[in-house]
Amino acid sequence: MAQHLLLIEDDERLAQMICDYLEGAGFRVRHGNSGAAGLSLNREHAFDAIILDLMLPDMDGLDVCRSIRANSQTPILMLTARGEAMDRIVGLELGADDYLPKPFEPRELLARLKAILRRGPGSNNEAGRDVLRFGRLEIDRSAREVRLDGVAAQLTGHQFEMLRALAEHPGRVLTREQIMDLVRGENLEAFDRSIDVHISRIRQAIEDNPKEPRRIITVRGAGYVFARAQE
Repeated sequence: MAQHLLLIEDDERLAQMICDYLEGAGFRVRHGNSGAAGLSLNREHAFDAIILDLMLPDMDGLDVCRSIRANSQTPILMLTARGEAMDRIVGLELGADDYLPKPFEPRELLARLKAILRRGPGSNNEAGRDVLRFGRLEIDRSAREVRLDGVAAQLTGHQFEMLRALAEHPGRVLTREQIMDLVRGENLEAFDRSIDVHISRIRQAIEDNPKEPRRIITVRGAGYVFARAQE
């Protein structure tokens, strides 16, 4: 049976394009053109994933995300306008699984949607799991090994611990001080530049394009956030 999607988007032309493209890819799509309409559809039907625009005419998309998360773990892909970096971060903290800046290519939307559907709701929240999986990335806590597409990444022990700390808190912004506290169990200077150097080297090992990271995202003036859903 085709997977059922909810699209919450007020731009009718964009919504029609998304619906046509995703239905052509084998999905069933219902469209709500406002936050209230989307929430109503979500109460009436069971969806496999939700595509949520943050700029809605009647209510803040972040409030819609918060309302959905209060009762459901259905995967959420946010659509955001460029320049809304803080909204993206807040959305991830509220429980969205991934975000896609506008304008975007339909193929990228489909790829990101498939990634969060493969991962499924709450799959990285199981306490005591030895292996954390984020799309093509695996973090094996017992073996202290990181694999991308099955190939071991070269990280130092300290870099592994930093990555583990971030990956165990997906979607949550961690300050430099919090990262070091999780790694070493002690408070260090919040602006220790060595953290940024280690993050840069971790990105070299696990990002497809370290200059445009999609796994470890910088939040200017705050710290870093590890993306919940990845390809």
